[in-house]
Amino acid sequence: MNIFLWILAAVLAIAFLGAGGMKLVRTRAQLSAAGMGYVDDLSDTAVKAIGAFEVLGAFGLILPPVFGIAVILTPLAATGLTITMLAALAVHIRRREFTALPGPIVLGLLSAVLAAFRFGPHGF
Repeated sequence: MNIFLWILAAVLAIAFLGAGGMKLVRTRAQLSAAGMGYVDDLSDTAVKAIGAFEVLGAFGLILPPVFGIAVILTPLAATGLTITMLAALAVHIRRREFTALPGPIVLGLLSAVLAAFRFGPHGF
């Protein structure tokens, strides 16, 4: 089970690092043109903050257990990413962007599974 959770954490970290990094380096106009229309409803600061939270969450999934320091940050990061994906779901539903729902649903569920197992029976 531990190997599965490490793989899950790595996959989530890659996904959130990519998504968050894109929000950090691209402008709102570039993100909107790439199909992320929801950014039109947000300020530049909000988009950058979401990107920063996703990148920090990705680091929080991997780095604490790798270095054996403050390993409680891993399930906390997974919980934070789950909440972020719940917020993304709310935004997409409000905007009636139903084709955008599978991403946040899958990432949110996987983050919740990781949080549950790392808080619970398979903590570090």
